[in-house]
Parts: sequence; C-alpha cells; structure tokens
Amino acid sequence: MNPIEKILQTHNPMILDGALATELERMGCDLHDPLWSAKVLLESPHLIKQIHANYFKAGADCATTATYQATFEEFAKRGMTKTQSADMMQLAVRLAIEARDEFWANPMNRLNRPKPIVAASIGSYGAFLADGSEYQGDYDITLIELMDFHQPRLAVLANTEADMIAFETIPSFIEAQALANLLIEFPTRTAWLSFSVRDANYISDGNLLSEIIKWLDDFAQIVAVGVNCTRSNYISDVIKIIRQVTCKPIVVYPNAGEQYSMSEKRWVGKAEHDRFGHLTQQWFHDGAQIIGGCCRTTPMTIEQIAGWARS
Repeated sequence: MNPIEKILQTHNPMILDGALATELERMGCDLHDPLWSAKVLLESPHLIKQIHANYFKAGADCATTATYQATFEEFAKRGMTKTQSADMMQLAVRLAIEARDEFWANPMNRLNRPKPIVAASIGSYGAFLADGSEYQGDYDITLIELMDFHQPRLAVLANTEADMIAFETIPSFIEAQALANLLIEFPTRTAWLSFSVRDANYISDGNLLSEIIKWLDDFAQIVAVGVNCTRSNYISDVIKIIRQVTCKPIVVYPNAGEQYSMSEKRWVGKAEHDRFGHLTQQWFHDGAQIIGGCCRTTPMTIEQIAGWARS
C-alpha cells in the first residue's frame, strides 16, 4: 500500500502543507536567487524545519521538502561538489522528517489524524531555469535531455527516508513522460505528479490535460495526479475533467489567489485567504482527495482545511 492510500483509508481528504518560499520570505529571507527556497538550506536550515513544524501543527498530513529548485547544476555554480549538493538535498529531507517526528512524539498531536508523511519535491526543468518557464513548458529540450537532467536528483531523493516523491508544477507532456519513465528505475518508489495549467482544459504547453492524465494511468508508481501553483477558479473544472479519465486520487494545491508577474517581479491581484477553506471543501465534494495550498498560502490556510476535514 502506498503512503497516500494508507492515509486515505482512514482520513479523507489527505491534507497537504502550504507555501514554503513565501513563508520563508515572511520570516525575512531573501529568495531573489535561482535556488529560491533551497538557498535557505545553505543559510538558515532551522527556518525550513520551523515552517514544516508550523504546517504539521496547522493540520498538514504531508510536508513537501525544500528541494523544488535544488539542482546539481545550480549548486555547482556556487562551487559545490556533487557530494556537497547531494548533502543539501538529503538535509532538506531530514529537516522535514525531524519536524514530523518531533511533532508526532507528542501523543496529543495524534488525535483524529494520521501520522504525517514527507514528500521529496522535484520541480520542473523550467523551475531550474528560474525564468517562469514552469508556466509555459516551451523550453527547447529533448526527452532524453530531460531524463538526464532529472535522473541525478531523483536518484538522491529516492535514496532518502522520504515517504514518496512529489513531481510539481510540470508544464509539459514531454516532461511528464520523462519523469514517469524515470521513476521506473526506482521500483520501490511512488510519486504524485501535478501540472501547471493555462486553464481547466490545457496544461501550460497546450496539451490536453485529460489526454495526459489518461496516458499516466498506466504508470502504477504515479499514485496521484492533479495540478498545483495555478489559479483557484480553475480547480473545480480540473477535478471533474480528471475524474472522467482516471480512478487515481486527485491532488490539488493552487495558489492563494494572486498571480506572479514576471515582468514586475511581484504578486498581483487579490488573495482569497478568507474563502480558501470554503473553496477546498467544494473541491473535496467535486472529487479531490489530496488538498493543500501552493504559493502565498500559509499555516492559517491549512488550518481552514483541517477545520472542516477533521471536525
């Protein structure tokens, strides 16, 4: 039984955590860096552990690690060896596990909830480019090149004590193909795969979401599918589209409502913090079983989900 199935047997929905990077910024960290939140692994790893702890306290059943944008290529630009880079990725997993284990050691934290899990995050090739390509999927690279890029990091994270892998903000069909096929090299590992989308019907590169989800249905190690880091107003329709083509659990964790402007380097629009709990309840009724938040969501956002899901 995979980690998601184990939780869903007794607690449905499974509650994910919320944003890591924007929480680090709220704590005063400067993330204007290609490593993004992984930069804090080098500078203040205790802050990452504290945020994981905050999300567990808020009700999260899963922590995603600070490895979304941690790549060998970017660490190498800082003069780090492959061993040192791998050490940073492993540290990110340990921080989440330590936060989880310390939380779970208190019997009062075990009431009406499952033991939380840790998902090792792997962002898209576009996230490594740090130019917004994870929302376009139009980078000029082949399937083999994508597999060569992702394989070393996946190999490190698959060899940690993380419970599973989270392939996040995937914008293109070719990258989904690369990741699903790579995972076969690690037969004991399972993952969820979530896409960035341009609207309810199409992922960011213009391919039909329904066709890609249908294609992924044959990959048993991909144990949940869905979307993240997108606008919340697409989510209900996305869930209904996915449910038509797969029986796998659906994972959704959109942004808080704002959109990031690459040209202005800031978030624009209105956040939906007050409505997020209500929206997530609707997504559960629509058919989502794994629900959380992405950019600009907070522990208070996760508390809203836990408020109705664990009542």
